[in-house]
Amino acid sequence: MAGFLDRAKEQAQRGLAQGKEKMEEVQAQRQGGELLRRLGAAYYAEQRGSGSAAQVQQALSALEQHIAQHGDGFLRQQ
Repeated sequence: MAGFLDRAKEQAQRGLAQGKEKMEEVQAQRQGGELLRRLGAAYYAEQRGSGSAAQVQQALSALEQHIAQHGDGFLRQQ
């Protein structure tokens, strides 16, 4: 009986770890999408004359940091 409980506990812990990993992945994808949206908005504002190149560069830098940390998988899913 103890062996069964140990295996069940191990499987539950593995499931929790996988769930946490998936949740972090989804959050990173959402954050990447938001950064991409901000870059587009900054570029659009610059082109319309109400934004600046500095705002575009700042948004691009934030997006590049995110990609360096989490990868660019979110770019292919949109």
